[in-house]
Amino acid sequence: MALLFLFLDGVGLGEENPHVNPLVAAPMPTLRALLDGHVPTLVHPHIQTPRAHAFATDALLGVPGTPQSATGQATILTGKNVPALIREHYGPRPDARIRPLLEEDTLFHALRRKGHGIAFANAYPDRYFARVNRGHRVPGAMPYAARAAGIPLRTREDLARGRAISVDFTNEGWRDMLGDEDIPLRTPEESGAIVARLMDEHDLVFIDQWVPDMLGHRGDWKGALRFLAHLDRFLQGVLEHVDLARDTIFITSDHGNLEDMRVTRHTRNPVLTVVIGRGAHDPRLPLERLDMLRGWV
Repeated sequence: MALLFLFLDGVGLGEENPHVNPLVAAPMPTLRALLDGHVPTLVHPHIQTPRAHAFATDALLGVPGTPQSATGQATILTGKNVPALIREHYGPRPDARIRPLLEEDTLFHALRRKGHGIAFANAYPDRYFARVNRGHRVPGAMPYAARAAGIPLRTREDLARGRAISVDFTNEGWRDMLGDEDIPLRTPEESGAIVARLMDEHDLVFIDQWVPDMLGHRGDWKGALRFLAHLDRFLQGVLEHVDLARDTIFITSDHGNLEDMRVTRHTRNPVLTVVIGRGAHDPRLPLERLDMLRGWV
């Protein structure tokens, strides 16, 4: 029994308007098949089927302002209302108020103490490690917490050997943006199969998917549709190799953004949460607040 935790940065529930909300405009046949042909929206946030359970999760947490990445992600990992603790939504990267919370008792720490195997499936280039180690870059909350819990971040070599995935699901960014022509191109389905193999070997496989928030900030409609198509194909690749009677896929986010392309900033919308497979039938669902996710996992 394994859990795939697919974290999507910046994906909330939006309007049922295909001219505003890429999640409504995108075909996404795999996700729609799991949800009886639908995708969750603000009008219809709750969808439950024999294989999946989708619902809205509040990211405001009773704190004024607009949810941000560092506090939202720290809340997911710790189960604490981090915006309330520091009295504001804050991001994008964790500061001196948030980092200690990520160094102590996160989801990663708790599972490791219980002896569970964890794979952080993202691959990071050598320049990322160099900048972090020199103190020139503060990692995001997810990789920061993973390293604090003793979970190694995967490297270029892991990506080349099929032991990690890239955030675009194809490795195109490594070739086009990083100039690494020796990295093999993959289909999103092949990346899904890689993650499924990691699920065979670990109790938790975690993916930190930051691309949707970047696309939302850019207002990149074409890029959003392309990303969602790749995400859907990746999900199909996972599903082809896992047993949903045994395994669970858990998808959630930290704040809204991509769902409203009229703006290039975060939204105050609830975030999208989807549970697929064994966990979809848990009577504790839906999880109404972001600080409830850690306890459920």
